[in-house]
Amino acid sequence: MIEDKNQQRTALSQLGEFGLIDHLAKNFDIKQESTIKSIGDDAAVLEFDDKRVVVTTDFLVEGVHFDLSYMPLKHLGYKSVIVNLSDVYAMNAEATQVTVSIAVSNRFPLEAIEELYAGIQTACKLYNVDLVGGDTTSSTSGLIISVTAIGQVKKGDEVYRSGAKPNDLLVVTGDLGGAYLGLQVLEREKEVFKVNPNSQPDLDAYTYIIERQLKPEARKDIIKILQDLEVKPTSMIDISDGLSSEILHLCKHSKVGCDLYENKIPLDPQVISTCEEFNMDSTTVALNGGEDYELLMTISQEDFPKIKANPNVTVIGFITEENAGAHLVTRADQKIELTAQGWTSFKKD
Repeated sequence: MIEDKNQQRTALSQLGEFGLIDHLAKNFDIKQESTIKSIGDDAAVLEFDDKRVVVTTDFLVEGVHFDLSYMPLKHLGYKSVIVNLSDVYAMNAEATQVTVSIAVSNRFPLEAIEELYAGIQTACKLYNVDLVGGDTTSSTSGLIISVTAIGQVKKGDEVYRSGAKPNDLLVVTGDLGGAYLGLQVLEREKEVFKVNPNSQPDLDAYTYIIERQLKPEARKDIIKILQDLEVKPTSMIDISDGLSSEILHLCKHSKVGCDLYENKIPLDPQVISTCEEFNMDSTTVALNGGEDYELLMTISQEDFPKIKANPNVTVIGFITEENAGAHLVTRADQKIELTAQGWTSFKKD
């Protein structure tokens, strides 16, 4: 695609901080009755009756969590909201509000920030949440985004990481590994572009996995499905850092072990074919890739008949006693200790 070199560029200095906030906030409508006071005061005011409030915050940092050479700003805005909503749904809660804070360098004109917020607005609209505040400041190191998501859950319906019990079933939504492979494809095409800027990538064979990376979706639908099936998970977590890492989190907080079956891990055909192309092991990718934003949960065996025919969830193992440890049971029926090799925020030099 040929870039328009004559695009309008409005310097952020023309608006100032509060002018920018007013400009970006004007397109956001209030949809939640619990939003009493939105943007425009020192803090948002939310009102709940018999509900418990869930709050979660994530940072996205340019050069660490995203690369603007292939991440469109609108997609980035959308994704920044989604990754936070996923944490709310992992609590078995309904997401209701978000706040968005950005630190931005002067290389970004107003139009670029508008694109970012257009993605944020789309996510808010599709997931029925309100943007109720945030902050803006300058940055000397590119773009930094911090989103706080707020949700509500009826008292007694909240689900923690600490509730898994021996003999519970280990269940995952959707399929795994796609987002990581989408990133590998984008990184490869970036290197090709460096060598030949005139090359045009053919990404038709990778549409699903690239979408999983650039425009993930949070599993709001699963919360409704579980409610309709009258299934309350005993524990739950979202898969942001990789399946193995999240399983070990559940085991640690619940003081249990687990057996995860390799042949039960759900993989999309595009994931399998791309693994073959990149000479990667699909199990390793699913275990350690991260950014799938699916939900990992444990449920009581008594609830298995309620979920066994549902295409949105897959039973991939079961919970054991803590002293049994956490293991991957291979296709050859061998037990291998489960280790976390996915994303870590602070790596040793």
